[in-house]
Amino acid sequence: MSTGPRYWAVIPAAGVGRRMGTSVPKQYLDLAGRPVIAWSLGLFLDHPHIAGVCVALDLEDGFWPRMACADHPRVRRVDGGSERCHSVLNALDRLAQEADAADWVLVHDAARPCLRRDDLDRLLAAVPDQPVGGLLGVPVRDTMKQATADGTIGRTVPRDGLWHAFTPQAFRLDLLRRALRAALARDRLVTDDAAAVELLGLEPVLVEGHADNIKITRPEDLPLADFYLRQEGRLGGG
Repeated sequence: MSTGPRYWAVIPAAGVGRRMGTSVPKQYLDLAGRPVIAWSLGLFLDHPHIAGVCVALDLEDGFWPRMACADHPRVRRVDGGSERCHSVLNALDRLAQEADAADWVLVHDAARPCLRRDDLDRLLAAVPDQPVGGLLGVPVRDTMKQATADGTIGRTVPRDGLWHAFTPQAFRLDLLRRALRAALARDRLVTDDAAAVELLGLEPVLVEGHADNIKITRPEDLPLADFYLRQEGRLGGG
């Protein structure tokens, strides 16, 4: 039996997805016959190196109990917070009851259902040799514009060295807890976990993945995600 660090997943899923314009939170919208979150969770539950998954949910979430994975033995539920960073910290505090401080935690968006298994494997292979941790992403290919307050172009931002930050983002449990607590103590509501780690003066590594690891934020993202899942051949097992 391995005595090395284990890998855990955290899925913050307490958001309501206002930009989708639906009464159902975006993580529960139907995607090819399954809720979006089922696709996001399934990849981790099917992975032999993931010891468990902690899902942070809204206190009044009435959709989760209907999920097939709600009673899965490797799934833990925790109350979410007012912001993503609060939800992640709550999940980390829950995992700390059974995980070691040096275990790796992979934080993944509930509304990012198209993560590829080979991208997840690439991240898992990369982070053990990293002193800080890392995250999936892709280099920016489009011309980047910075807008002014009135919506005109303020300047063109050189794209050299710019990346789109994706999830999962992987860090040691103790480091990420410390980073998020420090960020909140400074009233910094970070929108991703790497940002909290960066505030400690540390530099996570970027691991290139595929651009189809999209996040569902607008209605037009659902048919696109359906297309990507079909292209990857993931719909057969449903």
